[in-house]
Amino acid sequence: MNRLSIVSCALLVAVRSAAQQPQQPADLIVTNARIYTVDDAHPFVAALAVRGGRIAFAGDVRGAMALRGAQTRVLDLGGRTVIPGMVDAHGHVSGLGDALAIVDLVGSTSVEDVVARVVAKSGGTSAGQWVAGRGWDQNRWGDTRFPSHDKLSAAVPNNPVILTRIDGHAVFANRKAMELASITSATKDPEGGQIIRDASGNPTGVFVDNAMALVRGVMPPPTREEVKRSVMAAIAEGQRWGLTGMHDAGSDETVLSVYDELGKSGRMNFRMYAMISGGRTESPMLDRLIAAGPKSALYDGTLWVRSIKLYSDGALGSRGAALLDPYSDDAKNNGLLVSDPKFIEAIAVKALKAGFQVNTHAIGDRGNRVTLDAYEAALKQVPVADHRFRIEHAQILNYADVPRFAQLGVIPSMQASHQTSDMYWAGTRLGVHRLPGAYAWRALLNTGVVIPNGSDFPVEYVNPLISFHAAIARQDANDWPAGGWYPEQAMTREEALKAMTIWPAYSAFQEKELGSLAPGKYADFTVLDQDIMRVPASLILKTHVVSTWVGGKPVYEAKLTP
Repeated sequence: MNRLSIVSCALLVAVRSAAQQPQQPADLIVTNARIYTVDDAHPFVAALAVRGGRIAFAGDVRGAMALRGAQTRVLDLGGRTVIPGMVDAHGHVSGLGDALAIVDLVGSTSVEDVVARVVAKSGGTSAGQWVAGRGWDQNRWGDTRFPSHDKLSAAVPNNPVILTRIDGHAVFANRKAMELASITSATKDPEGGQIIRDASGNPTGVFVDNAMALVRGVMPPPTREEVKRSVMAAIAEGQRWGLTGMHDAGSDETVLSVYDELGKSGRMNFRMYAMISGGRTESPMLDRLIAAGPKSALYDGTLWVRSIKLYSDGALGSRGAALLDPYSDDAKNNGLLVSDPKFIEAIAVKALKAGFQVNTHAIGDRGNRVTLDAYEAALKQVPVADHRFRIEHAQILNYADVPRFAQLGVIPSMQASHQTSDMYWAGTRLGVHRLPGAYAWRALLNTGVVIPNGSDFPVEYVNPLISFHAAIARQDANDWPAGGWYPEQAMTREEALKAMTIWPAYSAFQEKELGSLAPGKYADFTVLDQDIMRVPASLILKTHVVSTWVGGKPVYEAKLTP
């Protein structure tokens, strides 16, 4: 036998020996389910096997059961649907936790309704203690003008009250709060903010964008323990709705320290992608965190800190979104740039040098254009191939700017539920001529970009299926309007599923670890009682989360009635 034959025989024996080695048994096997993997190589499988918190096998039942051992848990799902764990690509984690505890103003129908809810919630509050609430939206009232504080001040005279608008870009305060903040008719509007005034120039109690700090600045800050409770409440709420991860759009040092504590102690049970709150001007905090460098997949893949959140403009509902042309319903107003575009450019340069991503809030067409311009200028100074900069919201675009996202490698991180919330009045704000560039998912997708989906909670409800439904139907929960609002901009179901699984993972540099049920990735998945890929669109919002799994372990299980 020659040398080549001897070597060949030895290799064959080694391969057979390896094949005959018993495979480590799985910890969990999932069967009897419709499993959508979002893995293009095997998009639909019959079974999963999980070992050590990761997918060990995705395929047929026979293959999965071959990994069954004495201690393996076999989960028969009775024909239910499994999808990769849903991730909200844009939310405000501590804000959600706060909203669960304060006065809930979502769905309020008038200023009188707002006042009644505040009175009901603050009945036992001692004099001088702050009362907070969130969720009012004057666009849903019969009188769509901003409210005045008179009725609120009369009903709650001894407690400072601050009520955040649903989009987080305006607050409504009573007289006591304004007195503590020393706000009078002589108080000037800050740069990038507006104090709403009556005909005599007196503050009405509404403060938009950067003007909110005038009132918030005199509120006592929450304790670290209060922040921790808010974070943990928000995570539990997300898990209840099938989320296995969130992109926190603006984390300060206290919140980051809470994430670090939960991760170190093994109590996160979630995938948290934290965007450092970059503010609107240079800050020592941001410099410190950039100098510390980006951090990825800490604590068994539960925490990432490698991005910076900035702000370009305000919100459409409060007429703070920066527009190229004036608002159709306010001819003297083009909105607000809340940050100097040169600041965005400067931070983008620092981020590119240090390996950080930049994610900038931009809603109006002008806000989006100046952000794209700032990114482009930064990339010319520090060329980086795979920077994955993002624009958060990208709601109103001039059509000339649509292709620039793909050209610059910028990801439009959008929230489909904003479209179904805003469609009733967006035409009044923008005029019909600007609506083709509003919430223009298909136009952007056709250029080759991906669109990670989110909710912007607590601006919108946490339930990610609301955004899934909006993405494919462009209709509200009552299936209005018939055929959808500008339906040519809708996503397919496959795109909508990717938009809350693999596309958020890609937009956070996590696609090798998360986002699909492929061997080697974390075993994060959500079990639903209906197949959202096949049921009529009108039934999607009637779908319920049966259980939520992170790393192959249940973090939420519904109490099912027999």
